Amino acid sequence: MVQLTPSPIRLKLMVIYGRNPVLEAIKEGRVSRVWVARGVEPWLLKELDKLDVDYEQVPRIELDQRLRTTHHQGIAAEVADLKFSDPEAPFELAKKRGETPLLVLLDGITDPRNYGAIIRSALALGAHGVVTEERRSAPLSALVLKASAGTAGKLPLVQVKNLARYLEELKQRGVWVYGAAGKAAKGLESLDYKRPLAIAIGSEGEGLRRLVAERCDELLHIPMHPEAESLNASVALGILLYRVGLGRAQG
Repeated sequence: MVQLTPSPIRLKLMVIYGRNPVLEAIKEGRVSRVWVARGVEPWLLKELDKLDVDYEQVPRIELDQRLRTTHHQGIAAEVADLKFSDPEAPFELAKKRGETPLLVLLDGITDPRNYGAIIRSALALGAHGVVTEERRSAPLSALVLKASAGTAGKLPLVQVKNLARYLEELKQRGVWVYGAAGKAAKGLESLDYKRPLAIAIGSEGEGLRRLVAERCDELLHIPMHPEAESLNASVALGILLYRVGLGRAQG
């Protein structure tokens, strides 16, 4: 269904863009308005018609100007703001799935694209939630949602005031915390992945802060070629989560 008479785009709520994020939000019933650039591929319009959603066709340059980006893939939507989940949500999800808890802890990940990519990897590789600190994290935004390919609304995202203190709370409830550190003595093969786990990842440049690293039960490194200095945080996390999944699958 198409409204042929365009009206000005009003950014009242959070506006997301990109095909996967918008289509996922429509399927979840979170969309109030949809705008489509004139001239997009016919399959996208057919998909919107199939989802029985009203959309408004506007000149592509209007989307460019309003969204302040040309990387919207010809579609945008107005949705309610993403909300952080209750701290218990990851544990409830693990219980619902009948799985051993697996959390991702982010220390100083301020790039929204990196944050979104981490969320995408966490969902794909079986984590039950992603935890950030209030002062040292990229905010939830349209850019995070786009980088996550629309998966940010499918996994509990938790924000805490103090990450180091939160690690202590996790350990009190029986969760082991493994931190990624380039200079750590232990490698991927030497740890137990079957226990309740939280994987702590720092920023690519600085790594884990001292207080966070000191509160980890174990620090581990990812073996790399000598000429490689470091890994992007989302890439490092993907490797670690895959290793956790492999360890748990081995019984």
